[in-house]
Amino acid sequence: MSLPPARYSFGGDEHIFVELNHEMSLEAFFKGMSITNAIAQRKIAGVTEICPANASYQVRFDPDLMAPDKLMEILKSIEIELGDGALELNTRIIEIPVFYNDPWTNETQQRFRERHQDPTSTDLEYGARVNGYANVDAFIAAHAASPWFVSMVGFVAGLPFMFQMVERTKQIQVPKYLRPRTDTPKLTIGHGGCFGCIYSVRGAGGYQMFGITPAPIFDPQQSLPYVKDFMVFFRPGDIVKFKPINRSEYDAALTKVQDGSFDLRIREVKFSLQDFVKDPSAYNQQLTETLYGN
Repeated sequence: MSLPPARYSFGGDEHIFVELNHEMSLEAFFKGMSITNAIAQRKIAGVTEICPANASYQVRFDPDLMAPDKLMEILKSIEIELGDGALELNTRIIEIPVFYNDPWTNETQQRFRERHQDPTSTDLEYGARVNGYANVDAFIAAHAASPWFVSMVGFVAGLPFMFQMVERTKQIQVPKYLRPRTDTPKLTIGHGGCFGCIYSVRGAGGYQMFGITPAPIFDPQQSLPYVKDFMVFFRPGDIVKFKPINRSEYDAALTKVQDGSFDLRIREVKFSLQDFVKDPSAYNQQLTETLYGN
């Protein structure tokens, strides 16, 4: 898919915002990753921060070191030079255990039912119905069956936004709550629009709640093996495979989290956008085999 030219605008005196497309797609994400990586590699004078997002990016700069118009010219020239971006990405595929239909998110959603589209059902029941699944079990199976691409990390520290790696017609889509909650359990698996997420910390939220993971993804103490390098675990471009677990498996994992021995299954992988687009199902099977191979 060929993307239209990006739209550039200034954000105050120190930012340039670049919209790559008006809707999220893997092509827009790859173009953004390609451009922001190029900006970082060129170490442009005056650029102090580069923030990639789902289908856009923002650059912060020091106007005493770089004239705004000059920087915008540089960004436009990089877009022209790279075209629609790289088609391959060296990244990680990561297994995230999920206790679906858990008691904590179920209790939370009952406290905020008056803010929901359907106060008589649960978030999982609502998600299954609006996506045409026969029941909650079939919906959970679809949620866990295919990998998810981390397109952006932010909003609160360490929270990944994830894009389901299936044909667009098969993507799970669920509206957000009518009014946001003032509480969401830490490590809730959420979904709003076409995006999945993991709430890294407890707090307000508006996404539908499907389950909870025992795996911390934001750890300022860096007490677990997979966050030794950085307190925020996820990076844009990571691929996530959810694994359903039951209550006893969740409790066992939580015990390991508390004693510092919990770890995640992670494998290095080269992702090819071109090969994925040709046959998403077959490509996802290869990714899964890589995750669980020796």
